[in-house]
Amino acid sequence: MATQLITNDPAKAKDYFEGKMAFTTGPVELERMMKNNEVNVVDVRAAEDYAQGHIPGAINLPKEQWSSLKGLRKDKTNVLYCYSQVCHLAATAAVEFTAKGYPIMEVDGGWRWWKDDGFEIEK
Repeated sequence: MATQLITNDPAKAKDYFEGKMAFTTGPVELERMMKNNEVNVVDVRAAEDYAQGHIPGAINLPKEQWSSLKGLRKDKTNVLYCYSQVCHLAATAAVEFTAKGYPIMEVDGGWRWWKDDGFEIEK
């Protein structure tokens, strides 16, 4: 049985990808933004996982500390990441932090993509 190819509406696709690019970034782009000191990187994983390795310069803000807003900045975009592409912890944090007025993006693929693609790791 042949798979039927669906032709998407280009205008809807444009809207979708503009929205995606406004609120997500990949590891390559994040590394570039970090070198230019343009972002505040926030690891929302558990403290023990952060201690085993994290994106260089990232602050750790695990779920039980979200209400403190410790380390978040309003003068820079806070780029959040959690465990992997299928983890929704960073997205959940993004909802909470944006409701309090913080500019937020999420790293596509999270920690797993950063680590598996061989980017620098800090311990």
